[in-house]
Amino acid sequence: MTRDSDKHDERAPNERPVAVVAPLRLPIHHGSGIWSVPLFASNEWEAPVSGVKRAVILLHGRLRNADTYFDLARRIAAQASCVAEETLLLVPQFLAQADVAAHHLAADTLHWEWTDWMGGGQAQGPAPISSFEVLDALLSRLASRAAFPSLTEVVIAGHSGGAQVVQRYAVVCRGDAPLLEGGVALRYVVANPSSYLYFDTLRPTSSGDFAPYDVARCQTFNRWKYGLEGLPAYAAIDGIWPSWSEFEAAYTGRDVTILLGDRDCDPQHPALDRSCEACAQGDHRLARGQAYARYMENRHRAGFGHRLAEIPGVGHDPDGIFGSREGLRALFDERAAKSAYGF
Repeated sequence: MTRDSDKHDERAPNERPVAVVAPLRLPIHHGSGIWSVPLFASNEWEAPVSGVKRAVILLHGRLRNADTYFDLARRIAAQASCVAEETLLLVPQFLAQADVAAHHLAADTLHWEWTDWMGGGQAQGPAPISSFEVLDALLSRLASRAAFPSLTEVVIAGHSGGAQVVQRYAVVCRGDAPLLEGGVALRYVVANPSSYLYFDTLRPTSSGDFAPYDVARCQTFNRWKYGLEGLPAYAAIDGIWPSWSEFEAAYTGRDVTILLGDRDCDPQHPALDRSCEACAQGDHRLARGQAYARYMENRHRAGFGHRLAEIPGVGHDPDGIFGSREGLRALFDERAAKSAYGF
């Protein structure tokens, strides 16, 4: 039951313990310790899995309801007629301290501030590990040819808060090299996030153009996770910070699809980021996604390969987004989508 106060407090619904904690544990090696993150997986994946050809990593939103997203992943995989033995579905869970306490979890369980994990922030405990390092650990395991000899592609996808993780990770990711070197394709699917990472101080105007943003309106408009000022510790490579242009070049070279519900256009949506940094990008998620696509196309007119798909009749709904023709195509490739839709 939703309290009246919750309707106007976009943080309230997620600031309470989750109902379900994933049953598996993903080990995260950091420093001299080994920590853990709860994980849902559709198949046995700790032992060698010879038949898996595709892995889909789906990230939950701000409610940290990984169980709901795992159920969604299984439904859409079935809708795409995927062979279960060939498709591995993975949903990691970024918990808060309240979750650890409520479920009496082991002391090695990583936990974040309520929403810091969305931007690659470090865990509050028991070790300062970025949520991006969790994705690195998943990719490292998948890159093992001894464990996954038949793997040909990996997809990292997220909706809403999870999409914020995916979009930023696609910019600063450093865990993809082993996969790519092994000939495994990696795709990023970003669905209905509240904001995006910009590569300079331009922001969309009311006319649809872009202009330097007036810092007097929001002094932190270009701070991470909205811009490249104040980058997280994860972004440094051996203590050296790449240039903004290096981050942008890496991002544009990656396989990225943005999915938007054409009805995700409520400027008062209770889960919409209405901070001044986010509002500098547009009034609502649809406008922000459309503007960001124009922004990137303007900067990379020649050979820019990212894709944008607007899903008709869908609002802020992961089932509607990922269960659509465009969503199935993004997650399971064009052939799977054609099979599901009969064309």
